[in-house]
Amino acid sequence: MIISGDRTISYPDIMQRIAKVATGFKSLGADANAPVGMMLRNDFALFETAFGAGALGARVVPINWHLKGEEVSYILADSGAKLLVCHADLLPQIAENLPKGLPLLVVRTPPEISAAYGIPETATEVPAGCTDFDNWREQQAPMENASKRALTMFYTSGTTGRPKGVTRAPMTPEQAAASERVGGIAYGLKPNEDQMILMNGPMYHSAPSSYGLMAFRHGSTIVLEPRFDPEDLLQLTEKHRITNMHMVPTMFVRLLRLPDEVKSRYDLSSLRFIIHGAAPCPIHVKQAMIAWWGPVINEYLGSTETGVPIWHSSEEALRKPGTVGRTIEGGVVKIFDADGKECPVNVPGEIFMRQTSVPDFDYQGRPDARAEAGRDGLISVGDVGYLDEDGYLFMCDRKRDMVISGGVNIYPAEIENTLIGMDGVRDCAVFGVPDDEFGERLVGCVELEDDAQLSSSEIQAYLKQRLANFKVPKEIHFHTALPRESTGKIFKRKLRDRYGAAPAA
Repeated sequence: MIISGDRTISYPDIMQRIAKVATGFKSLGADANAPVGMMLRNDFALFETAFGAGALGARVVPINWHLKGEEVSYILADSGAKLLVCHADLLPQIAENLPKGLPLLVVRTPPEISAAYGIPETATEVPAGCTDFDNWREQQAPMENASKRALTMFYTSGTTGRPKGVTRAPMTPEQAAASERVGGIAYGLKPNEDQMILMNGPMYHSAPSSYGLMAFRHGSTIVLEPRFDPEDLLQLTEKHRITNMHMVPTMFVRLLRLPDEVKSRYDLSSLRFIIHGAAPCPIHVKQAMIAWWGPVINEYLGSTETGVPIWHSSEEALRKPGTVGRTIEGGVVKIFDADGKECPVNVPGEIFMRQTSVPDFDYQGRPDARAEAGRDGLISVGDVGYLDEDGYLFMCDRKRDMVISGGVNIYPAEIENTLIGMDGVRDCAVFGVPDDEFGERLVGCVELEDDAQLSSSEIQAYLKQRLANFKVPKEIHFHTALPRESTGKIFKRKLRDRYGAAPAA
């Protein structure tokens, strides 16, 4: 059963819907070489779309629903998506940029989602002239023997600022079996167990998506939280006797900020396995959550490209404060120095890793980018760290430029490339600095043309018109001349040191 607000749907009923969606997608041209775009909040339609495409061997392309028109049109074109399924309230922000002739199926935004996000009722209905997803689905004949699987193509940004689609070949039976075992270790999800899953993070991210889709394959009861709220999470946990969740450290921070009387109000004794990842978790935050919820907090390290090769439990977190874990079944991790030599124990270097239970990946249409990411069959995502004498991995530094804020990967190059196009901006630098709540926050430094007069709010408004709001720096600082290295490149380290202590007033 899947539960969302006051709505519920059984597995037999949603599998019947998936079989109908598969027939409909096939009639629109979706197949193994023609993906399905999906810009949906966590809703029944998300599972119908993902598994309906999967029944055809077609990949689904989850699209971050914060993105704006130009960003979405790029992903649709680059992926070769044959059609798009979109919630009604998200359509206005992308409609003008959709490729002409692209089939569009619009899902009515359900009441629990519209209430959580303050969406006007008029924006939740399917616009006149658009195809209503629910009505369209019910006109299709169910496909026989529609398989319960989903194939995904997630888009992850790179240093060029343009996102790249991560694709994998279908799994062999041996890989599928190994992947299920690894999922049982890393996510704590196992078939035929009485597990109650709370989905509190958006499934356009690869980790919540793989978690939620695995829970669906196992037939777990899935409760969809329309939008993360700390007390709402506690209420849902008590109401539904939640056993398992996937979380990010920002959620921990917000939960720990609740008053003690609120924390003690709810019965959390049903919790059995909480997994978190996607961003660094401060040691004191991890320890406080374990003290509150008990030894049910587990952590993984991985990426869209690598899968999940690293994991550890609460007991290990307390015994090895600061570790991100050690390899599990199928996991491989090595540390290399600048000369390509493997580093000894406790010596930092660049981290290369991979989960061998999943097929190797390619970047859609970018074999050169894939080649640059690998060494010895492993993959680097740019992190620096070391392995201790017991094989536990510790992180020393974040990726060279990437910012992780609230569990979301943000690449400054994309923001800089947009900002440099604004009239009056001579040069700019965007970077991340430590933040107690989000892990990191974005800071922008701008060098203006000699006669330009721009304010922080004008720059932020310009960016919000072109980029997702989470990519807009919280702080904007103006410089007569940005500090530069001898090569002329902006010296970001000096800027980070200057603005990294505390948020601007």
